[in-house]
Amino acid sequence: MSNSHNTQPIRFFHRGEVVEVQGPHPTRSVLQWLREDAHCTGTKEGCNEGDCGACTVVIAELAEPGAQDAVNGLRLQTVNACIQFLPSLQGKALFTVEDLKGQCPGKAGQSGGACAHAHGHSQANGNALHPVQQALVDCHGSQCGFCTPGFVMSLWSAYEHHQQQGTVPTRQQLADELSGNLCRCTGYRPILDAGQRMFDLPSVRLDAAPVVAALQGLQEQQKGVDSFDYAATQNARTDHFHAPRTLDALAAICEAKPKARIVAGSTDVGLWVNKMFRDLGDMIYVGDVAEMKRVEERPDAEGGELYIGAAASLEAAWGALVQRFPSLTDVWLRFASMPIRHAGTMGGNVANGSPIGDSPPVLMSLDAQIELRKGARVRRMLLQDFYLDYMKNQLEPGEFVQGLAVPLHVMSRQVRAYKISKRFDCDISALCAGFSIELDGEIVKTVRLAFGGMAATVKRGAKAEAALLGKAWNEDSVNAAKAALAEDFKPMSDMRASADYRLQVAQNLIQRLWLETRAQQPVSIAETSVWSVMPHVVV
Repeated sequence: MSNSHNTQPIRFFHRGEVVEVQGPHPTRSVLQWLREDAHCTGTKEGCNEGDCGACTVVIAELAEPGAQDAVNGLRLQTVNACIQFLPSLQGKALFTVEDLKGQCPGKAGQSGGACAHAHGHSQANGNALHPVQQALVDCHGSQCGFCTPGFVMSLWSAYEHHQQQGTVPTRQQLADELSGNLCRCTGYRPILDAGQRMFDLPSVRLDAAPVVAALQGLQEQQKGVDSFDYAATQNARTDHFHAPRTLDALAAICEAKPKARIVAGSTDVGLWVNKMFRDLGDMIYVGDVAEMKRVEERPDAEGGELYIGAAASLEAAWGALVQRFPSLTDVWLRFASMPIRHAGTMGGNVANGSPIGDSPPVLMSLDAQIELRKGARVRRMLLQDFYLDYMKNQLEPGEFVQGLAVPLHVMSRQVRAYKISKRFDCDISALCAGFSIELDGEIVKTVRLAFGGMAATVKRGAKAEAALLGKAWNEDSVNAAKAALAEDFKPMSDMRASADYRLQVAQNLIQRLWLETRAQQPVSIAETSVWSVMPHVVV
């Protein structure tokens, strides 16, 4: 247990009221607080690393005016409670399975204490089940029940969004929503049945008005304050959680505390704490910097760019890329789970520098630039120049990733991305490839072949590209590029794939690129993508 030396308490909406939390260490997870402090034990701990989804909860924030995904003024998103740090809830609302049923188990001899009321819901009649829960009962979607609360919360989020829009999801859309929830008892058929059944039951909607009012009140309390600062002492040391609200405030605190750990969705550093028991020290949270969460087109002299703020979620970033490059749909929907894509950021995925990250090879194939900031200085470079060696990059002390920029003129190219992994969904890539090519007739005018999982860093195959540039786009040049690729990369063997497998597959992907983009009788994406048979996805 820690002693409180915080400058501000953590305030968030939970169980019908604003709660204040003081004392827990900044790396205490939302899951730990729920189960051990709030005694709301419906949310379960499974893997404790964001994979199984047993701990899925829904976080709500005030939606921006005109937001298409808003639910009565709220932005609802599923996240994994096990890897979310408690201070990141500041100014937000937390919904768990207890909110749906109307009461949750209290301590022995009590009726539920603080968890006994269905605040925020139009249905508050004790033991009545929400349509999501009732559908799971009706369809026999739960056996041991351990994973069920996570499924309930993912389905509830989908339920609220589709009820708001007046739509009913397809079975595949439900499967996408549940991609981060694992079940090893019942199997997924009855759970998907329940996802469809819940829309046939009498509607029960979230009463968002009191939640919106509470969040507006919390927002008003912080008006004029450019940073939320929380601190607590553990093992005789005080650690700080800084959450600046403006870019200038973020730049100032990064420069003042160059050794502080920058945190966004904590989908990676959360595991450092839970699995590696690492001491993070002071943290700087970027999730409250609105300017860094923007995804927008910006004009420039070369035809404009798609700018992705470093704190924009993976889901928002990939969604924007797929809108402009539909061929990236496959990699988008296979990039982790929905809760991870809601919490994690593309900026974090790039800054992490993992040689097996899926965003960097795609971005490199699009000639993306990375934007870095230190104090008032902002500089840009091609993403391919950012990585120096394994887990080493161009960031200086006190500097941070501010955004990513994809030039829109690359939309003239044909773009492909391929993810190779043992599991189709929610798996780390053995290798990931991002390709783009532009032809002048049958001559290769521009080509980019970027790979993750093939070297100590994500990088382009320079010799393979040179073997294609200016040549006819035919099988002979493809074979030359495949041979040159063996000079570009000397991959390693590990638990995911052998070196020989990686090289052979990487060469085969160049062959696939040619089959899909050749001038004569190209193979259509619809013939090679599993998503082509799913009616909600346009490929």
